[in-house]
Amino acid sequence: MERREGEETVVAENGSTQENPKDGSICGFDSLHRLLQASLSPQLFQEVSRMLLGLNCGKEVEPITLQQPVKALSSKHNFDLQAFSFSADRESLRGPRIVRVGLIQNSVALPTTAPFLNQREGIFQKLIPMIDAAGSSGVNILCLQEAWTMPFAFCTREKKWCEFAEQIDGESTSFLQQFAQKYNMVIISPILERDLNHGETLWNTAVIIGNHGNIIGKHRKNHIPRVGDFNESTYYMEGNTSHPVFETAYGKIAINICYGRHHPLNWLAFGLNGAEIVFNPSATVGELSEPMWPIEARNAAIANSYFVGSINRVGTEVFPHPFTSGDGKPQHSNFGHFYGSSHFSAPDASCTPSLSRCKDGLLISDMDLNLCRQLKDKWGFRMTARYEVYSDLLARYMKQDFEPQVISDPLLHKSAQVLP
Repeated sequence: MERREGEETVVAENGSTQENPKDGSICGFDSLHRLLQASLSPQLFQEVSRMLLGLNCGKEVEPITLQQPVKALSSKHNFDLQAFSFSADRESLRGPRIVRVGLIQNSVALPTTAPFLNQREGIFQKLIPMIDAAGSSGVNILCLQEAWTMPFAFCTREKKWCEFAEQIDGESTSFLQQFAQKYNMVIISPILERDLNHGETLWNTAVIIGNHGNIIGKHRKNHIPRVGDFNESTYYMEGNTSHPVFETAYGKIAINICYGRHHPLNWLAFGLNGAEIVFNPSATVGELSEPMWPIEARNAAIANSYFVGSINRVGTEVFPHPFTSGDGKPQHSNFGHFYGSSHFSAPDASCTPSLSRCKDGLLISDMDLNLCRQLKDKWGFRMTARYEVYSDLLARYMKQDFEPQVISDPLLHKSAQVLP
């Protein structure tokens, strides 16, 4: 990469010259990892990568070589394809418990002004080669992004977007069940749910489809944002499914949908229920959350001794009618750029490089679930936690007569005090 002082011209990853790239890239590079790799000497890049991504069992997270037909799908359909492996120490009494997990991030397929049926079908068709690539690579568990069947229209407050809502066993579930059966793969499908049994109430829901094509269950988003353009409570409220963990053929999984990643107790609850992998399907934009993105999930993986898969949609979605954020700024027609950057985090503080900030992508990771117990044994977070103390504080906090435990310096309340 080159930057000339006083100019905005950069030489991008592909060698082309760009003026202020506005596609979500970083000076023409589609991820921080690739920018650093192109800009630093191999030795310096290795050291910087160690500091940013950590070490898994004392070494860098290792890349996986995928088969050529899968790479061909990536080239033909122009999606980022990366694969890595997390290992664990060899044990005497347990064999390895290696699971292959995949994350898909994508942009919408058609403008938001297109007929809704065409928009949804366009997304279905766009995902087929990525799902096929995952299945052909032997992925056991695949997670899609939040509200993957539609544009993330919850900024608009317009109720017409409710038409995308569907039942748990609706069109998107039927679409994915065929792939679950074909590839013997568990699929997590976050959708806008319409609950016909309860007055057609809407929920932000993840459907868990088993590797035989059966519906294992669902989880509804616990925390609903009311920040910036994220006016989601116009459409649905906090979920009522608590913190379920789903025992699948490949391990115990949970889904912490989007805004729930900002709540440490939400992560904790899935861990207390025994999760080994927690997925965080999201839709978030750079100006609001990008500094938090590489931190929160990684912290959760460390604190709770499980793996985390973080998925974010990608691209800029422009809506036909401008809206405001209630912050005094001019009205606008889009959320901002959804920066992708999907990645995996491990309980030993290591993580993978992220997918592209500006294109569709499939991230694959092998993970030995034995690492979860090994890190519990090493750090003893569950053993050394003071749950009875936390429980007492929370119980008191929930009462109307709660008073914070604050001990004030008595000298602060004396108008004049001469110190000896």
